[in-house]
Amino acid sequence: MPTPELVVSPVSGALGAEIRGVDLTELTDELFEHIHELLLKHLVVFFPDQEHLTPKAHIALGRRLGELEVHPFLPKADGHPEIVVLDADQGAKADEWHIDVTFQPNPPVASILHLQVCPASGGDTMWSNQYLVYEALSEPMRELLDGLTAVHVLNTPQTGEHSAEHPVVRIHPETGRRSLYVTRMWTSHIPQLSRPESDALLQFLFEHSESPRFNCRYHWQPGAVAMWDNRATQHLAVNDYTGPRRGQRVTVLGDQPTGDTPRWKEYRPAPDERYYPRHVTARYGYR
Repeated sequence: MPTPELVVSPVSGALGAEIRGVDLTELTDELFEHIHELLLKHLVVFFPDQEHLTPKAHIALGRRLGELEVHPFLPKADGHPEIVVLDADQGAKADEWHIDVTFQPNPPVASILHLQVCPASGGDTMWSNQYLVYEALSEPMRELLDGLTAVHVLNTPQTGEHSAEHPVVRIHPETGRRSLYVTRMWTSHIPQLSRPESDALLQFLFEHSESPRFNCRYHWQPGAVAMWDNRATQHLAVNDYTGPRRGQRVTVLGDQPTGDTPRWKEYRPAPDERYYPRHVTARYGYR
């Protein structure tokens, strides 16, 4: 039975719900379980009017979902290494579609963002429902993708190279549903295909997954909190504003993405074939 004091309002037809009537600093186990169910159903949930959420309470909320990440290089809140500070004035503008940290073997399960300072206009965030993205594909395309993997890469002078290989179609460990699991920001190539085939297929999948019919868009107010499932969504911060935009985020450490066993071996180029095995990221182009 729904908890009576919660008011749940869908944000779009694809995903997302705003939840009112809850104080995130005072959650019972029963109330959190209900919120968790809503998260699995809507994939991203929003909590307005949480200005009083302290760093300690923010960390405690994240720990209800699992162990928290201590990010190796992003700026942290003073005295709270689990909290990353996202300040647009310091370059924190994630304005390309992405799933968080897919270049690691165990990408995050979820993130919780507390936005504290908003621009006068603009600065919304968008999310995409990757369940619906997969389910909208034709049966032959789904069958092909179920047997493929993709390599995800981060390589910058500051971080060096990090890479991981994941199923192109991920099976959610809690819901059992399948979702498309490639992302424009990090996905380099599909190793079972030739480079031209991989580039063409990924470009189609990127554009398909970013279609407005799979999206929700949230207009922030100071103090609002967003919690999203990183296993079945992508997101993008719309870079259409001037002035400060600042928030604090905790990230829940991940599990290993699972899908069907790949049905084909890695593509082997001919001796005289020019083949680019990977590129760095969407931002940096080919190696």
